[in-house]
Amino acid sequence: MTSASVDFTMRRATRDDLGALVAMLADDALGARRESPDDLTPYETAFTHIADDPHQHLMVAEHEGRIIGTLQLTLIPGLSRKGSTRALIEAVRVHSSARGTGLGTRLIEWAIEESRRQDCALVQLTSDATRTDAHRFYERLGFEASHVGFKLSLHSAS
Repeated sequence: MTSASVDFTMRRATRDDLGALVAMLADDALGARRESPDDLTPYETAFTHIADDPHQHLMVAEHEGRIIGTLQLTLIPGLSRKGSTRALIEAVRVHSSARGTGLGTRLIEWAIEESRRQDCALVQLTSDATRTDAHRFYERLGFEASHVGFKLSLHSAS
């Protein structure tokens, strides 16, 4: 899978995809510290919440029956910006076998187009401060580093 134009189908994730999705989330130094691909129990609960929420779009890119990419697009209705809805892109991952094929770009382009289709006024995303390669990638796609983000962990590290 070295072509810059790998063919894939974009579809909503199903419960059967969880193992592949969690494996992709864990497939880097940061994810390896915070994900548990050997125990899908907490992910099954999260999947139920995501599947039941019409504002959540947990998507997979599938190629020849294999999941090679994923992202989650969340629609957030709000009062600011004259009552606009914004879209939040999270958990973008490309399987190691598909990196360098242009799939990441095509996933983000899909999310932007879906956000337009959903009449969102703004698309935003967050990226861990340590993911400098990802930051350059998002900037190449037109995103601007415009805000400073803060997080407060409500659970102890496990």
